Amino acid sequence: MPHPADHDTLALPGAAPIKLWTHGVPVEEAARTQLIHTARLPIIYKHLAVMPDVHLGKGSTIGSVIPTLGAIIPAAVGVDIGCGMMAVRTTLDAADLPDKLHGLRSAIEKAVPHGRDMTRGKRDHGSWGKPPASVDAAWKRLQPGFRRLVERAPRLEKTNNHSHLGTLGTGNHFIEVCLDEAGRVWFMLHSGSRGVGNAIGRHYIELAQADMRQHLANLPDRDLAYFTEGAQHFDDYVEAVGWAQDFARTNRELMMAHLIDAARHVIKKPFTADQQAVNCHHNYVQKETHFGREVFITRKGAVSAQAGQLGIIPGSMGAASYIVRGKGNPESFCSCSHGAGRVMSRTAARKQFTVDDQVRATAGVECRKDAEVIDEIPMAYKDIDAVMEAQAGLVEVVYRLRQVVCVKG
Repeated sequence: MPHPADHDTLALPGAAPIKLWTHGVPVEEAARTQLIHTARLPIIYKHLAVMPDVHLGKGSTIGSVIPTLGAIIPAAVGVDIGCGMMAVRTTLDAADLPDKLHGLRSAIEKAVPHGRDMTRGKRDHGSWGKPPASVDAAWKRLQPGFRRLVERAPRLEKTNNHSHLGTLGTGNHFIEVCLDEAGRVWFMLHSGSRGVGNAIGRHYIELAQADMRQHLANLPDRDLAYFTEGAQHFDDYVEAVGWAQDFARTNRELMMAHLIDAARHVIKKPFTADQQAVNCHHNYVQKETHFGREVFITRKGAVSAQAGQLGIIPGSMGAASYIVRGKGNPESFCSCSHGAGRVMSRTAARKQFTVDDQVRATAGVECRKDAEVIDEIPMAYKDIDAVMEAQAGLVEVVYRLRQVVCVKG
């Protein structure tokens, strides 16, 4: 097994070192170039840490940990602010699930708005028409903070905010029913700050570029524009990001509550679902202390893995997922991967694979098997077991999960 410090270091003149936990997994050349661009910024502290699920992203590389001194790069945090995972272990066993799982999937799909359609004049089915009382109560707590954000950025007023709270979204966001090695039932889901987080991210990315207009020519990529502490919009962005991360965490908690309630209507055996609960971001920024200094840590598709901290590393639909415990490796800024990581774009996956391929790849999983989800086919992702082996020095596996039901946006 790899040694805790088993990583490669890329050292280039005029750039911070890049430390990569990528033994045995592919790293595309475009992602390597993007990492080098980020490493050349003057605000990088110590080094970049690169996780084994690394792949090309917008602005900054997905699967990277970016430590910065007195500055934050909004495009590195991205537009799905606070995107992350939640999982709970239930008191159910595999034998307690119904023989036919389609009814369970249908109940979950009814309980949690998911997907997206933008038919003119009609409500998007991926949002609430009339939010339930639990969503209204959660929004009441979030609303004062939102009002402060709108005072500074009036364009946020017209976003999907209240109507998206407790909803899944599209793309690689999902809800799953899983079994661990002992046959115990878990519920797991993946989503973030939805429409309002996207709008906050885009607004501040544009502001950072406008504020640095005279410096853009000196940046390797205009999406690496950053706010520095004391600058006009820095504090506004920190507050906005904090609110969006709170929205994202609340969003996952609401969906999980609705998922559990839906399952109770289908599964006859009474159960509880609060054992080993984990709720973790993997697209976010926060202040942390590393190597004796307080710095901003942006995890762009990476999970905090402090010593003893539980995290979630999902595989693709049809592959294993893992509940892990962090080892607190200082060289990775106490981080690990956020999933398997794509090996091809969504467009490439749709061109290369067919519905028949999707059916074969998800055999044994109750899920959609149609042309709309081919871009999420397991073969579009890296081998999750190779990814886990590459980061054996960062986390230890607590549970290995396999999904039996998967709901995709």
